[in-house]
Amino acid sequence: MAVSDDLGAFVADVCARNAGPIAEAAAAIAHTAHAGGLVRPAGAGHSLAAVLETFFRAGGLAFVRPLWHPDLLPFNGARRATALEREPGVGARVADEAGIRPDDTVVVFSNSGVNPYPVEIAERAAAAGAAVVAITSRAAGDAAPRRAPQRLTDVAAIVVDTAVPPGDASWPPDSPVTAPLSSLATNAVWTRILREVYELAPDAPRWRSANMAGNDGHNEQLMAQYEGRVPEL
Repeated sequence: MAVSDDLGAFVADVCARNAGPIAEAAAAIAHTAHAGGLVRPAGAGHSLAAVLETFFRAGGLAFVRPLWHPDLLPFNGARRATALEREPGVGARVADEAGIRPDDTVVVFSNSGVNPYPVEIAERAAAAGAAVVAITSRAAGDAAPRRAPQRLTDVAAIVVDTAVPPGDASWPPDSPVTAPLSSLATNAVWTRILREVYELAPDAPRWRSANMAGNDGHNEQLMAQYEGRVPEL
């Protein structure tokens, strides 16, 4: 998909092209809600920003426990974070220690989906019987060096294609060096997924804004309900 200077059109096109996978992802998450499972978002490097979008935020789902490793956070060392997501075995260990269950939905955020970390998490999740959703760019994955035996798109049952161009940068159009699109596209499709989850599971537990009067009690009840299963709370 060609990228123009109209960011709104880009986002609208990505969401429209992914109507089917978005609906499938929402159905998987709604099943997880009804079955008492957990949504397990995963990502490395900058894709951890997408993991944060799923966890403990106003309007977000409460039954979320992230899959993560502290050394994959760029603030703990950007060079180390990049090296670790390419290191075989790290994603497998994180997934194995997480205790993924068949009623869970594992959402793997990775712009290229070629490094061992996201691929191994998807493989382990699939082996555990969980629904595996990839939010990734096929174009970026096709252009990136292959660092794992499989790509994320080979493993995930549901693939939401963000259509982000290789290298992520989008501006200037003739020779892009800045204005990355992956976060914009990822947030847009995740927001669409959340809308559709609501239509399927309107009573699923969701966080409310802590900066609006009357919501602290609601959130405290959810804390008490989930903190035993979600230590990150």
